[in-house]
Amino acid sequence: MHALLIVNPNATSTTPAGRDLLAHALSSRVKLTVAHTTHRGHAADLAAQARTDGIGLIIVHGGDGTVNEVVNGLLGDPHPRSMRSVPVGAVPLLAVVPGGSANVFARSLGIAADPVDATNQLIDLLALRRRRTVGLGHCDNRWFTFNAGMGIDAQVCEAVDHGRSNGKPVTPGRYVRHAVRAFFRAKREAPTLRIELPDREPIEGAHYAFVSNTTPWTYLNKREVHTNPGTSFDTGLGLFAMRTMRVFPSLRVVRQLLSAGLSPRSRSLIRFDDLSQIRIQSSTPIGLQMDGDYIGLRSDVTFTAVADVLTVVAPPAN
Repeated sequence: MHALLIVNPNATSTTPAGRDLLAHALSSRVKLTVAHTTHRGHAADLAAQARTDGIGLIIVHGGDGTVNEVVNGLLGDPHPRSMRSVPVGAVPLLAVVPGGSANVFARSLGIAADPVDATNQLIDLLALRRRRTVGLGHCDNRWFTFNAGMGIDAQVCEAVDHGRSNGKPVTPGRYVRHAVRAFFRAKREAPTLRIELPDREPIEGAHYAFVSNTTPWTYLNKREVHTNPGTSFDTGLGLFAMRTMRVFPSLRVVRQLLSAGLSPRSRSLIRFDDLSQIRIQSSTPIGLQMDGDYIGLRSDVTFTAVADVLTVVAPPAN
C-alpha cells in the first residue's frame, strides 16, 4: 500500500527523533512518502491531493488541529441533500499517531497517547488489517471529529491560539486558566442562545453549548472530561448546554464532568444524546470552535451528525 505520512513539525509533542522512528517503522510495512506541513491549511491541501492521486493510507502525526485539517481535505464539502461526502476518487484510510497536547480524536479511538507506543500499535494494527468506520459532525461548511461548541469553549480556544502564535506552549493548565477567566467574564452576561432539536420545542436561555461526536469531550492530561457519556462515533451528536452562570451550580457540574462513571445532571443543565441535528442561534454573534480550533463569531449554526463517513485504522470499538 502507498501511504502518505503528514507531519506537523510544530505540534506540541513531536520530536525529530520520534518522527524518524515513525517513518522508519512504517517504511517496513508500506511504500511511504513523508510531507511536513509549513502553514495553516497545508495538511488539508496535502490530504486532498493524496486522495486525488489514489493514495491508500494517510497517517497523521500531529495534534487534533492537524487531524481536522486532513479530514476536511479528504472529505471536502458534503452533498447538500444526503450530507455524504462526494470526493474525487476513493477516500484513503486514515491513521493517527498523536503529536499534540490533547489528541482527543486518536485517544477516543483507542490509540495510545505516547507517540512511540502509538507507532508500535499502528504497525500491529496494519499487520492485522484492523479498521473501523466512524461518524463525524458537520457545521459551518466544515467537518469536526470529536467536539464543537459555542460560547466559553470557543473563547478559550481563541485565547490559546493567540498564545500559541506568540510562542506560549499549549498545556492543560493554560486551558484551565483561560476557562476560569472566560467563565468570570461571562458570568454577568445575559443568556443569548436558542437551541432547536428534532421533534422538540425550542429551548431558550442557554449561556453556552457544547456539541460532542464522541466521549470523552476532552482530556486534562490523563483525566477524561465527559459531557455526554452516551455519545460515541457510532451514534448521533451529544448536546451539553447550561442555563446558569452561577458559581456553585457550575462547580457541581464541573465535579461531575471530572468524575469517572458519573453522568452530568443539574436543573440548569440541558443534555441530550444521539441527536441527528442541533441548531443553535444567538441573539448576538458568539464564538464557534471545532476540534479545538477557533473558527470565528457566528449567530446561527446547524450541527449535523453524519454516520459511517470515514474509515480509520484503529482497534475495534468497545
